[in-house]
Amino acid sequence: MKILASQDHQPPAAGDARTVALANDADALALSLDGVERVDLHFPNFTDGRAFSQAFLLRRRRGFQGDIRATGDVLIDQLVQMQRTGFSSAVLRDGVDPADAQRQFDMFPGFYQGDAVHPQPLFADKAAA
Repeated sequence: MKILASQDHQPPAAGDARTVALANDADALALSLDGVERVDLHFPNFTDGRAFSQAFLLRRRRGFQGDIRATGDVLIDQLVQMQRTGFSSAVLRDGVDPADAQRQFDMFPGFYQGDAVHPQPLFADKAAA
């Protein structure tokens, strides 16, 4: 997962069809993905997890291969789950050290069950190897 500091994130420009900011209450299954390279999903606060569902729907049901970016109230302890549900990048809040965020991924290098990014469970991957 690509981790961005808040100053490194550029919101979608007006008229740029390659980047879409999907509202938190919008239907991810109804979004037209023609020519879209990045979808920004917003967390208005850390207790609102609808963007997790939107990311999963975009990645698994819609087969979206572009960048799904988490914006808003992004906490470092949610980054691993964000990646597992389909996010490929996240914008950290002001004052959050990207090195602290990276440590989350170092603490959890693998999982037994499948997810949006790696649908096969760990035992199936090992059996195929």
